[in-house]
Amino acid sequence: MPVKVSVVIPVYNPGNYIEDCIASLRRQSLPPDEFEAIFVDDGSTDDTPARLDAVAAETANFKVIHQEASGWSGKPRNVGIAASEGEFVMFVDNDDYLGDEALERMYDYAVANGADVVVGKMAGKGRGVPVELFRRNHPRATVDNAPLIDSLTPHKMFRRAFLDRIGLRFPEGRRRLEDHVFVTEAYLRADNVSVLGDYVCYYHLKRDDASNAGFQRFDPVGYFKNLREALDVVEKYTEPGPTRDRLFRRWLRNEMVERMRGKRLLAAPEDYRKELFTEIRGVVVERFGPGVAAGLQPTQQVVAALIADGRLDDLVEFAEWEASVASKVEPDGVEWDGGVLKFGLSAELASGGTPMTFPAEGSSAPLSEPPASVAEAVDWVGAHSVAGFKRATVDLLLRERASSAQYFQSVEFTRESVPVEDGRVRLVLRGTAAVDPATAADGGPLGAGLWDVFVRVKLGGWTKQSRLGPVSLKGRTAADAGVAGGRVVLPYWTAKQGTLALDVDTAGERLQLGQVTPGEVTVSGDRVEVPVPFHVPGDTPVLLELTRGSGAASAKVPGTLRPQGSAALLEAVLPVAELTGAAWRVALSPAPDAERPRFHPLPFALRVKAGQVQVVAVRPPRPATGQRMVRRARRLAGRLISGLRARRK
Repeated sequence: MPVKVSVVIPVYNPGNYIEDCIASLRRQSLPPDEFEAIFVDDGSTDDTPARLDAVAAETANFKVIHQEASGWSGKPRNVGIAASEGEFVMFVDNDDYLGDEALERMYDYAVANGADVVVGKMAGKGRGVPVELFRRNHPRATVDNAPLIDSLTPHKMFRRAFLDRIGLRFPEGRRRLEDHVFVTEAYLRADNVSVLGDYVCYYHLKRDDASNAGFQRFDPVGYFKNLREALDVVEKYTEPGPTRDRLFRRWLRNEMVERMRGKRLLAAPEDYRKELFTEIRGVVVERFGPGVAAGLQPTQQVVAALIADGRLDDLVEFAEWEASVASKVEPDGVEWDGGVLKFGLSAELASGGTPMTFPAEGSSAPLSEPPASVAEAVDWVGAHSVAGFKRATVDLLLRERASSAQYFQSVEFTRESVPVEDGRVRLVLRGTAAVDPATAADGGPLGAGLWDVFVRVKLGGWTKQSRLGPVSLKGRTAADAGVAGGRVVLPYWTAKQGTLALDVDTAGERLQLGQVTPGEVTVSGDRVEVPVPFHVPGDTPVLLELTRGSGAASAKVPGTLRPQGSAALLEAVLPVAELTGAAWRVALSPAPDAERPRFHPLPFALRVKAGQVQVVAVRPPRPATGQRMVRRARRLAGRLISGLRARRK
């Protein structure tokens, strides 16, 4: 069978972080005889070489190449390309991992669209990844019709024949931004680039020890020398004009302006701040015409202008003002509507926790020259914010806590200019979000786990993302659990922050089934009816588990949840003739077709006596011994920490 995909993994001292990478390759849905994994060990000095040799010995489609340390990832990737036999080459870092169906989906997508490059959706665990690029699928993407330039990491799939035809390889040696040079040329010379946005293909991790190469402090002189090489590629394959300016804008925005603004600038040591500023200003003055900065957001335009004007002190003052700006997002009711969870929200910008105000009349006058002062810059940004308010947007994303995979949800919103004192206004976005558990994950159902709700606000030149909340009801449910899309979904306020989250198919006591009282249970002949605190959009099949005594005997009984006001009525026909002997405990599975259906105990039992079904109250099960010990240990640890803090005071 011809090899479809060669996965190339450059390796250097990853320690245990490589285990998730290895495991994800073993889980791939693409058959093992249709892909190969090539680990290129670049002179690791830990136990990794022996570990890789052992893995390759037991896995036929895994290969290991050992070489002396080259200093960076370019050479090992090129060695992997040379050794590859696949139709496509996929690059993965040794501390990241793939989605289980990534290779199969990306390969099929490439073939279906004749793509030379496939960009798969990414999730960032502790580090940023593009968001807008993956809002939808782009079968035929270009740098003009999609924000491709936002994604310049190498973690993509490339047609091997395309790389050979144009002679594209990574720059080698100890250097930075080799991936920018490689990926930019690939985008500009490919016959087609396809973006797969409806499945998380790549999980990009920040290591707990923060030793990822991209998080290390760098030498500004070498870094911006390497950055110029990426700009050289753009100049070589584009003509002067809007496209080139738009591409250059990516480096001005991400690699220069963003390093010189807000908290990021303020966190840099003063000497390092000056080094960065000197090198950044050199590139800005040398390479960028006025059309590059003109397309930036207002605050970014101010920073770019101050950089070009050589005013580091004013940059610091402007950064101090910007660092105080955040989005303020407040929830307004959480409720079920049919099988859809809906909640209201209002969002605006705040400075130091206080809602920002703006001039009542806006202005879109261009920034034709650097502002004379920081106060003038702030006024200019405020006027532009008002003029551009008609373009302000609010998006809602669900982010899975375990994997950081995130998905856009539907939001209907309005823009409201709210008058305040002194003839100024607040700029407020009010909306209603809708989450359908059956389709919320890019058309598929939400997976079991915890999902945090994030709101992404674009207003006044800022893009601010924050959790929905907080509210004072920390640790409390926000609404009853809903049974929808084959899932049990419980909205709740997180215990630490009081922000909205969804528990999908993992909730236990929070479902509040223990509040059902035996007096509410109705038995008529062989039919039992129980009101339960669930929302259901219509008649919903469920499953009861009846267990006798110590669990030696059990029976599964189908049932139905029917809407009854704001709750649901559980109905089931009991196998009365089989319910002999001791009392039978009752447990409910609201989503019996889930991948891992769960049964939740109800606080009553059923006993048949003289042919009649009786309802017997029972105590909820006590925690297992291990659970009790863990709780005691946590309480003890909490007391010890409190004591230590008190002593320090």
